[in-house]
Amino acid sequence: MSDLKEASRRKASFGATMKAVFWSFFGVRKRKDYESDAAGLNPVHVVIAGILGALIFIAILITIVKLVVAK
Repeated sequence: MSDLKEASRRKASFGATMKAVFWSFFGVRKRKDYESDAAGLNPVHVVIAGILGALIFIAILITIVKLVVAK
């Protein structure tokens, strides 16, 4: 339980978390960057950023489908 509390106190910014989540959606990440992310990102921020990323991805797909079907 103390590991979870320690992990939630990590100091990486939300912007850095969004960047890491974007690269994970894209599927490209350097090993050094991955290791620094694993050590410094707040797990709560990662979950929130993942949900936001998924919502943005879905919105983009819906927009593309609407544009294609409309023509």
